[in-house]
This record gives sequence, structure tokens and C-alpha cells, in this order.
Amino acid sequence: MPAMEKLAGNFFLVGLMGAGKTTVGRALARKTDKTFYDSDQEIEARAGVKISTIFEIEGEQRFRDRESRAIADLVKLDNIVLATGGGAILRQENRLQLARHGTVIYLRASIDDILLRTQHDKSRPLLQTADPRAKLEALFQERDPLYREIADVVVDTSQQNVNILVSRLLTQLQSRPHQHGI
Repeated sequence: MPAMEKLAGNFFLVGLMGAGKTTVGRALARKTDKTFYDSDQEIEARAGVKISTIFEIEGEQRFRDRESRAIADLVKLDNIVLATGGGAILRQENRLQLARHGTVIYLRASIDDILLRTQHDKSRPLLQTADPRAKLEALFQERDPLYREIADVVVDTSQQNVNILVSRLLTQLQSRPHQHGI
């Protein structure tokens, strides 16, 4: 088996907000000697404002346009780990870009865990609602099939220590018969 650092290609993390994409992504990048990117942070850097401000001023569709451009640019980089926004998979063009340019890892968490992780986070525009649980359940129903459609690996992040989770993920990645996006 190759050394963990030698896992080739790009890794793209998808999943609902609060599933752990940024946290797991940073740890995975460290363990595999890859560069970490977060598409939401990239969008904010390009726009010069927070995502919540983009949503407020331009609306979700214009935000999704910005997101598609950022993803199209980021997937062309080499040797990266990319944490995508939870809704990045809503557009087929994004799903195709991710599937074509790397190994897609779906981080799946329970609604309870996501609520716990996001309850004090005011920077998530889609959860600024009277019933965040109902919103998350609706998002899960809509998005789970899309995450699964492009996922090479599915990992449950519920109630797991990030280091153990990344260790298990690396074992799964190493045992995969082939890696695309190389």
C-alpha cells in the first residue's frame, strides 16, 4: 500500500452545512500533504464580503453563479483538498466538475449533529429561519441523492473524533481500486 502522503489526485468534500467539510478537509490536507481550499472562503475573498451579505444583496441564484465560477477554477488545481458549500451540488455543472477532476467524498451527518454544530452560527443564511430542523430535513431530502450521485466515498461524521474519522477515511481511500482525477 502506498504511503498516506502519496495518495494521488484531488479530494473534494461534499455534504450539508455542519457535516464537517472544513474541519475534516483541513485535517485530510495535512495528512496527505495537499493544499486545503474552502469554496465559500474563496467566494468571500473574491467578493470582499461575507456569504450572508452576498445572499442578502444578490440572492441565492447570484451566489450560486459565483460558487460555480469558483469551483470551476479550484478543481483545475493539482494536489488539493476542497471543502465545497453544502449547496454546490445543486447545479449539474458543479457535480460534473467535481466528479471529473477528483475523488468526491460525501461527509454525512445526522440532522441532530448538524443542529448541534450550527446552532450558534449566524453566518449560515439558509438556517436563519424559525424552524432550522425542518429546513435541514428539507435540504437533506433534496440534496442527499445528489451527494450520493457523485460520491466515490461516503463517510458518516456523526459523533466522531476528527482524527479517527480522517484515519478511517484514509484507509478507505487507500483501498480504492483506482483514483480518477490524476
